[in-house]
Amino acid sequence: MLKRLIFNTIIFTLTLTTPSLALPLSPGDRVKVSIPEGTEFSGIFEVNLEGNLEIPYLTPVPVVGLEPEQIEENLTTALIDGAFFQRSFLQVSVKVVQWAPVEVFVSGATFLPGRVFINEPSPAEKTQTPVPIAGQYPPNRYLGTAIRDAGGVKPTADIKNIQLIRNGETRIFDLSGIFTGEPFVDVPLIAGDRIIVPDSGKMDNELVRPSQITPTGVKVFLSNLTVPATGNAVSGIGRDATSFPYGSRFSHAVVAANCAGGTRGTNAERQALLVTTEQLNGKTTYLKRQVNDVLTNSTNDVNNPFLQANDIVVCYDSKVVEFRDVIQTILSPIPILRDLFK
Repeated sequence: MLKRLIFNTIIFTLTLTTPSLALPLSPGDRVKVSIPEGTEFSGIFEVNLEGNLEIPYLTPVPVVGLEPEQIEENLTTALIDGAFFQRSFLQVSVKVVQWAPVEVFVSGATFLPGRVFINEPSPAEKTQTPVPIAGQYPPNRYLGTAIRDAGGVKPTADIKNIQLIRNGETRIFDLSGIFTGEPFVDVPLIAGDRIIVPDSGKMDNELVRPSQITPTGVKVFLSNLTVPATGNAVSGIGRDATSFPYGSRFSHAVVAANCAGGTRGTNAERQALLVTTEQLNGKTTYLKRQVNDVLTNSTNDVNNPFLQANDIVVCYDSKVVEFRDVIQTILSPIPILRDLFK
């Protein structure tokens, strides 16, 4: 009895972690219906906005949310009930030949919640004549893609309890395998699906790295000027220095802006300012630290936070540099006076 119970538990676990090979249909999808003895019912049909297939001589056949095998069964029943065929002579085949883009809605702990279009064709594909291919697979019509296109999950997201609401029913999915390498279910989506990413209320540093459902990188704005520049070209910091992998910290931006290093006497007490603006509510916060403190306490999340998109990092000179500039002004006042009276 114990062996049988263990076996049943293993089978149940495999069922949960193995995704279905078939995908449900959505408006805009195209299918090829093949009936050897019924050419008038055969052809390529597109699912309309009402979610039906309109096949000659038949009432509209509802197909949204159904997989091809289920559609084959329903179509077989419709043809038999309509007295078009006898069951023993009827063979029906339904194959998807083109998957359409779908509109879904993502809310909760993502960086850009809202309406998301997934599985959209590339610009090159839009200019090409569609070629129906039976068995076509849509890798970009899954749950993970929708979350990624909604900006990716925040570090406070509860990725073990992501909700998918379809036709009033809610299902819970655990996507933690994306970060651990364990198998997980990445469910296919249809138009109108709603996804909710719960917020756990606490920071999870394991989520702050590039993945299938997090941002790949962040772009920040850097400034490290002793004297205001006379033009953009002479003050520009390299483009690569302003783009960081997701998971980079304040200290990475400080070093990339050349705020650290150099002569210790003049640079040891330099200060760095980090300005962060929340994308959703526009709230701005700032953090000001000495450069040496940022680098030597780089494992402290409060002192050395993760960078967010569009952060601003500015470095200020130390008191030694300021004193040096004052002395230079006293000893050489003529250039300054000349600039004032121009």
